[in-house]
Amino acid sequence: MKSSVIIFPGSNCDRDMDVALKKFGFKNQMVWHNDKSIPKSDLIVLPGGFSYGDYLRCGSIAAKSNIIKSVVDFANSGGLVLGICNGFQILTETGLLPGILQQNKYLNFICKNVFVKINDKENKYFKNSKKDILELHIAHNEGNYFCSDAELKSLEDNNQIAVKYCNKDGLESDEFNPNGALKNIAGIFNKDKNILGMMPHPERMIDSYLSGEDGSLFFENLLGNLKQ
Repeated sequence: MKSSVIIFPGSNCDRDMDVALKKFGFKNQMVWHNDKSIPKSDLIVLPGGFSYGDYLRCGSIAAKSNIIKSVVDFANSGGLVLGICNGFQILTETGLLPGILQQNKYLNFICKNVFVKINDKENKYFKNSKKDILELHIAHNEGNYFCSDAELKSLEDNNQIAVKYCNKDGLESDEFNPNGALKNIAGIFNKDKNILGMMPHPERMIDSYLSGEDGSLFFENLLGNLKQ
C-alpha cells in the first residue's frame, strides 16, 4: 500500500509519521506543500506541527497551499485522508470536515498521554480494532473541538464522531477531557468516513521502549483493512 505525507512549513511530525507508516508496511512518499499533484496513493496524511507558525488560525494558511486542491480531489473521490493534530485543523479549514479547533479551555499547551474510546468501527480506520480504548499522545494548544448544534446533530446522527476522550476504563467526563472539546470529541469523520481528523498522535505510540504501542494497533489495523 502506498501513502503520501504532506509537508508544510512548520510541520514537525512529518518524519515521525513517515517512520510509523514504513514500520507497518506502507510505501511512503513525502510531498511538499507547493507541489500541485500527489503520487499514486492509497492514503494521504496531513501531519502534526505548526504549519506556517499557526498564523491567522491554525491550519488556515496551509489550507490555501497548492497541494490542497489535489488533497480535496483525492478525498472527494473516496480516497483515505488522515489528519493528525495540525492536520485535523487543516481539514476543518478546507471544509472537508465540519467544525473548528479552538484554543484549549484553560489556555495552556497540553503535552501528555490520554485515553480515547473508539466510537465507531464501521470504517477503514477502526474496523476490526483489537481494542476499544487506546492510549495515545496529545501535544497542542488548539485542540478544543467545537461545532454548531446542527453540525453536532449531523455528526451524531451519522456516527461521525470517531474517538472521544475518556479514562482507561472508557468513562467519559469533564475530568478526562483535556482541552474542553465539545462532547469529549477527539476526532471525527466526514459522512463517507474516508476522511479522519483527530488530535491524538498514533505515530508517537509505536514503540514500547519509548512510549507505548496502541499507535501500533492503529496502523496495523488500518493497513489490514486497506488490504481487504
